[in-house]
Amino acid sequence: MTTASPHAHGVHFGRADVQNAGMGVGILMLVVGVLGFVPGITTRYSELMFLGPDSHALLLGVFQVSMLLNIVQLAIGATGWAMSRTEHGARNFLIGAGALYVILAIFGLSVGVSSAANFLSFNMTDNWTHLVLGVAMVACGWLLSRNRAGNRA
Repeated sequence: MTTASPHAHGVHFGRADVQNAGMGVGILMLVVGVLGFVPGITTRYSELMFLGPDSHALLLGVFQVSMLLNIVQLAIGATGWAMSRTEHGARNFLIGAGALYVILAIFGLSVGVSSAANFLSFNMTDNWTHLVLGVAMVACGWLLSRNRAGNRA
């Protein structure tokens, strides 16, 4: 039996680090999804379309968004928030959604910004952000849950 504090074992506020990371990403995606529908924060709001490369609305003036992309971000955020109630769920969310973001980045880089296949309305900033976010999410899911598994032994 160990006398170390729970913090030393990756537990904060009654939740494991992987749960906190999953919850943080989930909340971030919910905020991004909501902000995509807010005029002023989303510039060129009058050009917001449901889908396709013709949606020229820009979240924070940088990230091209469409209604469908905002809905996808909301769904991913809600999923992350719900799955992060358990360590296993948080790990699965971070790795699964991270892999999805990597796939979306590869798809966006492959089809090009003005292609009709760009149905989620990605621009290059979106693509590179999705790639970095996806890799970071997979790494967090793997590393944070790996550390917990080592502490149980």
